[in-house]
Amino acid sequence: MIQFSLKCDNDHRFDSWFKSSAAFDDLQARGHVSCAICGSPRVEKAMMAPRVSTRDTATAHDQGDDQDRDRPKPAAERPLSAPASAAEQALADLRRRIEAESDYVGDRFVEEARRIHDGDSDARAIHGEARLEDARQLIEDGIPVTPLSFLTNRKAN
Repeated sequence: MIQFSLKCDNDHRFDSWFKSSAAFDDLQARGHVSCAICGSPRVEKAMMAPRVSTRDTATAHDQGDDQDRDRPKPAAERPLSAPASAAEQALADLRRRIEAESDYVGDRFVEEARRIHDGDSDARAIHGEARLEDARQLIEDGIPVTPLSFLTNRKAN
């Protein structure tokens, strides 16, 4: 696996992993590489500094005690766990707000949205899963719904 620093034609910069340099070239040629921020298909490799570890740093890391390995690493050492841009931060904030201020109804979303719309259930904000066809039918029936840009961490019981 190899990590490339990439940038799109809108100058968004992001990193992504590929099986090899040839795999990146093949995916890019077939139009399967797009910007993680704006979705632009015009993406190229950006300048990047190679990460080189000396034998001393590798040995010191490899010989760390079990407590060090089991400790959570700071966010700076886990770059994929922190938002990489203002857009990612805004989506993370939106997700937290939606999950905090609405009821998760899981795969009962379509049924519960109809019950709320018909007045058979208390009016409240809900989120859950629905098939695309079912969501379209809700909209056609005048029931306002919108897709979310994330999967929930919660599971329905």
